[in-house]
Amino acid sequence: MSLDVQQLNRYLAAHIEDFSPIQHCTAFAEGQSNPTYLLRTFTGNYVLRKKPDGVLLKSAHAVDREFRVQQALASTDVPVAKMRHLCTDDSVLGTWFYVMDAVEGKIFWDPALPELQPKQRARVYDEMNRVLAAIHSVNLGEIGLEDYGKPGNYFARQLSRWTQQYGATDHAPIASMPPLIDWLNANLPPDDGQVSLVHGDYRIDNLMFDPDTLTIKAVFDWELSTLGHPLADLAYQIMQRSMGRDWHIKGLQGLDTAVLGIPDEQGYVSRYAERRGLSELRDLKFATVFSFFRFAAICHGVGARAAAGNAASPDAHAVGAMAEPLANIGLSLTAS
Repeated sequence: MSLDVQQLNRYLAAHIEDFSPIQHCTAFAEGQSNPTYLLRTFTGNYVLRKKPDGVLLKSAHAVDREFRVQQALASTDVPVAKMRHLCTDDSVLGTWFYVMDAVEGKIFWDPALPELQPKQRARVYDEMNRVLAAIHSVNLGEIGLEDYGKPGNYFARQLSRWTQQYGATDHAPIASMPPLIDWLNANLPPDDGQVSLVHGDYRIDNLMFDPDTLTIKAVFDWELSTLGHPLADLAYQIMQRSMGRDWHIKGLQGLDTAVLGIPDEQGYVSRYAERRGLSELRDLKFATVFSFFRFAAICHGVGARAAAGNAASPDAHAVGAMAEPLANIGLSLTAS
């Protein structure tokens, strides 16, 4: 998916201070939802994220929300890229888009971190844990995000949303999804009143690390962020431990994490609770089962876009193929 660079140059020169002409525009192969591009100029590098072309599901690909939340987080302990401009004029590139500064650093694509030593792996996971706790500790009122999500039971809202999203396509029905949805509806916990900013897709390959200090320089891909229950993000981290090593988005299934230096699930959860000042984390099993369901629904949607020919990545078919095993694992957890 190429961009009209001449049109983009004219537009950004009028909306970003000291913007110089784009010398190179390169599409990122990674990322399945919103097409993302690196813009290289003489005076600096930028990243552009836009809605995909074609017919989109309602409320999906909300680049305006991505822009808003990262702009608001600039004054907090959560590391984010500097936002430059949000364009809601479809005549420029055909869809809404935003531009942010490019952040230089290291992205780890494999959660097993084969390029690092055990102490470094422990450092990376502790840093992920620290920033996750920081996200959930943000004072929403102070940064103007108190209206960033709907009130009420987060899991009930999300279960309804992703059930509808899954049912909105007739692409490759998954046999384990109906009983999984039934279990989630039957075991939905009561609203405990916890509300925080939630990222919605908090995993290692959505983080930019300083290659020397292994601190996180920026958290990316805020498309699924909202106000909700912090356990959703924590459970999403736990989920990756059961994902296969040969999946397109790799997991840690079958690995000896103790030998690798990666904290086990209990240790990771305990450190998070300590950072948040929490004595217990109720309903974590439900949140984990829900994470498998939601990610299965997301991957199913990616597969549907791939089948329709309007996916943002050439790897979309591989992501879509993860939907069924994710749903199967989620359903298996309901019996434990």
